[in-house]
Amino acid sequence: MANVLHMNGSLEETSYAMNSLLQRKGILRTLPITKKTVAELMCNSRFPEGRLAMADLGCASGPNTLLLVSEMIKVVHKLYGELGQDCPELQIFLNDLPGNDFNHVFTSIQGFKENMKKEMGAQAFIAGVPGSFYDRLFPTHSLHFIHSSYSLQWRSQVPQGLEENKGNIYLASSSPPCVLEAYYRQFQVDISSFLKFRAQELVTGGRMVLTLPGRRGEGSSEKECCYIWELMSIALKQMTSEGLIDQQKLDSFNLPMYMPSAMEVEVEVQKQGSFAIEHLELWDMNWDAYEGEVMSLPAGDGGYQLSKCMEAVFGPVIAHHFDSSREIIDEVFRRYGLLLSDWMAKESPTLVSLTVSLTKRH
Repeated sequence: MANVLHMNGSLEETSYAMNSLLQRKGILRTLPITKKTVAELMCNSRFPEGRLAMADLGCASGPNTLLLVSEMIKVVHKLYGELGQDCPELQIFLNDLPGNDFNHVFTSIQGFKENMKKEMGAQAFIAGVPGSFYDRLFPTHSLHFIHSSYSLQWRSQVPQGLEENKGNIYLASSSPPCVLEAYYRQFQVDISSFLKFRAQELVTGGRMVLTLPGRRGEGSSEKECCYIWELMSIALKQMTSEGLIDQQKLDSFNLPMYMPSAMEVEVEVQKQGSFAIEHLELWDMNWDAYEGEVMSLPAGDGGYQLSKCMEAVFGPVIAHHFDSSREIIDEVFRRYGLLLSDWMAKESPTLVSLTVSLTKRH
């Protein structure tokens, strides 16, 4: 997956930069937790080297990346100002897989740094770190704070043992129990690696704030939370029946992701043993990213906008697996948008998210 997975780059109509309002709302929703965690880190830790190192794992590209960086800088600068102390040098690492559009991120950094220095005199050193966060990324005890938003749902690989999930592309109402078990096993392997490597990279007392899509309960009864992926499989099956997509390709396609419950996350954190959970919560966000926004959209456009958001995220994975042309991908998401619009017109579906704040014990 490290060689395949990436968000759509550039500033085109289907790019992640132009279609990540939903993720932005998630970052803003959890910002109080992030600020509180950073403030506690500042109050409970000493930085004799005069350096504070932070990392955003799965940063993607576009405005959301530097939004988070900006807020972290503001928190640190404000706290040190209130203490009458000089702000430490801020070292900020932006991590994502190698296919991420780092060029777009880098072209924005210089102007961003100049604005930060002009607004508050803050000096920040920002660098990109390509690689999978299921491997080591940083030197031992080199980081003080780690953040990740809507990235940890991705698995390091498609789980083994999904042969009986034909016709589905993720967990669905018709998926047998063995499929759920396969996804859960892969989640366990990946989250264990993630926690182990972050424990090596963080200083003692270092903090993490992680947000990812989740689900409310345990077991197969929660498959209904994944209905949005069933709609995508319907669009793909329509095109298969018309000969636009190969049937064998569809039968072998499963999304490399898993949305855990709060209990599943808590169990894995306790099992790994390096972190204490300071805060854990589930919360809802409407799948319609434009809900509550000042701008108004024509009736039914919520599904179209959500389809574009999904294409920005999942388009590269689908294009790679099906070896599809631009025209086929456009048609997949056109049909998907129609299905989403119908669904959203009848219901007000929500994305269940999970946010956890952790402290490294030792």
